[in-house]
Amino acid sequence: MSTEEAKRSINGGLVPKPISDDRKVSPATAPIAKKIIIKNADMKEDMQKEAIDIAIGAFEKHNVEKDVAEHIKKEFDRRHGPTWHCIVGRNFGSYVTHETNHFVYFYLDQKAILLFKSG
Repeated sequence: MSTEEAKRSINGGLVPKPISDDRKVSPATAPIAKKIIIKNADMKEDMQKEAIDIAIGAFEKHNVEKDVAEHIKKEFDRRHGPTWHCIVGRNFGSYVTHETNHFVYFYLDQKAILLFKSG
């Protein structure tokens, strides 16, 4: 029995061939997969997605957590009015008061992002 026949008899159909090297996306142009975990949110889903997208862009532009937090905060101030607060890091505690529907706490890979509106 040929290899193709063995695959057909085991799986019930042919297994597609892997893409040849000349058709693969190069690592430089491939989108980087991010692990996103929403830990706590009092925010509409579309705004949560916006926060995640802005955070991904901030991490692509900046290497320092303070600069990432500044980028996210200023972008939310611009898009949704003042006053937003943003904390970014691997290890911090918090206890904050926020406006209703304006709080999200999530992980982007290993970094935690706390974004909320208050004041």
